[in-house]
Amino acid sequence: MSRAHLLVLECGPATGLQDGGRPGYQRQGLSGSGPMDRLALAAANALVGNAPGVAALELALTGARLRAAGGGVRLALAGAPFGLSVDGEAVGDHRSFQVPDGATLVLRPPRRGLFAYLAVAGGIHVPESLGSRALHLRAALGGLEGRNLRAGDRLPVATCTDAPPDRALVPVPLDADEPVRVVLGPQADHFPDEAVADFLAAAYTVSNRADRMGYQLDGQTIRHGGRGFNIVSDATVPGSVQVPGSGLPIILMADRQTTGGYPKIATVISADLRRVAQRRPGEPLRFAPVSVDRAVALAREAAALQAGLAGRLGPVTSREERLMEANLAGDAVDALAP
Repeated sequence: MSRAHLLVLECGPATGLQDGGRPGYQRQGLSGSGPMDRLALAAANALVGNAPGVAALELALTGARLRAAGGGVRLALAGAPFGLSVDGEAVGDHRSFQVPDGATLVLRPPRRGLFAYLAVAGGIHVPESLGSRALHLRAALGGLEGRNLRAGDRLPVATCTDAPPDRALVPVPLDADEPVRVVLGPQADHFPDEAVADFLAAAYTVSNRADRMGYQLDGQTIRHGGRGFNIVSDATVPGSVQVPGSGLPIILMADRQTTGGYPKIATVISADLRRVAQRRPGEPLRFAPVSVDRAVALAREAAALQAGLAGRLGPVTSREERLMEANLAGDAVDALAP
């Protein structure tokens, strides 16, 4: 099998490479990075026959233009509904398709959501850093030379000489109108009871200060208790909700710092992190508490859904036919991603 590549003709400033992440380095102060929407990356990879965590392009809000060179490539896009065309011919998302040698792929900014993943059959074969191709921009690790992509970059991929049939996948709804579920703590006791109640009752919006490190929220300020807003720095996880001195919550995301000195009023459950990630600045966000046992059960359900993606693949049909077959009314109004 010869090596083809994708030539980047144009892309947005936050277009990068992500795989399943870089675990095992938090004790050295390096978070795992990885996709902002883990299920969407796994779905794109499933459509082209890859393992869930194979490296793919992560697109954030802005479009891109790419050209296949050195051979045809097999692609699939999952996540926020970017518009797709190959040499001017429209192609749907959440399906696999072949791009012949020399053809140009155009991705237009999505109508909703932020992140989508463009997977290539066989994966993108840039060098690994600490066992991963995931870009961690602040550490200048992974991706292509530790940076986001730019025009002129060449991404080596596997050439599809014997392409499988096109396959499609019905997107999993994000339930955008439902509250994001959290487990209170680990420092909820640093806040008065009424402050915790305010946090759970408030309607926040994602601020324009949101990035892969954290989503800062606008809205109801949260009053700290008598111990103030500083704690001895301790561990953070994806989804930790810190409350700094401003009183406005910050949800830590994929490129977060591994420790922090602000009290954490709650933690977004892992099953709902993708729902946070796909919120645009200005879009609303509410919270609802669940127990640890319920969070664990939902995490297991999410893991089972991801593990079963290959079994959900079907023949390519029109979007309307796929929605009718799946009877997913929510997808008709929120086609954001698996």
